[in-house]
Amino acid sequence: MVGMKRLFAPAAILTFLSASAFAAEPSVIGDWLVKDGYGHVRIDNCNGKMWGIVSWEKAPGFDNENPDPAKKGRALLGTPVLMGLSPTKEPGKWTGEIYNSQNGKLYGATISLANENTLDLEGCLFWPACLTQQWTRVKSPPANATPLPPLKSAPASQTKAPPAAKSAPKGAPQQAALSDTCQRVAAEQALAPPNGASTKK
Repeated sequence: MVGMKRLFAPAAILTFLSASAFAAEPSVIGDWLVKDGYGHVRIDNCNGKMWGIVSWEKAPGFDNENPDPAKKGRALLGTPVLMGLSPTKEPGKWTGEIYNSQNGKLYGATISLANENTLDLEGCLFWPACLTQQWTRVKSPPANATPLPPLKSAPASQTKAPPAAKSAPKGAPQQAALSDTCQRVAAEQALAPPNGASTKK
């Protein structure tokens, strides 16, 4: 019996170390300083897709080129710019769209990690007209950062617990609350059409 314990002990240690390594695997989730240093984008996983909102700006920006009248001229702080990136067959790579507030258009975008603190963003007007830039991970906005604006509205289905949740059996897992980023994404999705933007001329 003692021999069996000695045999299984190393295996248990290896299993623990493997699980720890997996849990610590770097993720694109977090705050990122964009290439030119004029802002931060906060990325989060919202319902299985990666979204990114403007979480800090060096100078206030406005969505003056958005073709959607409901969004035209709004402040960019707190609004989504990385739009619904889905996982690809390649682990750690996500693809979707990025919103360019300078012209009010959406472009194809792919993100992945070059290393733990560097994100590769590839944006494409059309293939092969693609450019790659790198963003740098940051821990938090600057000390004097303007706080994100309060949420104006969110879908009722996102703010109220479903009836089933109220009568869930004792000990059943509770539905996780949406992060601030995902709440902003949900509010954005409630507006139609999403950004009213297109890559087509």
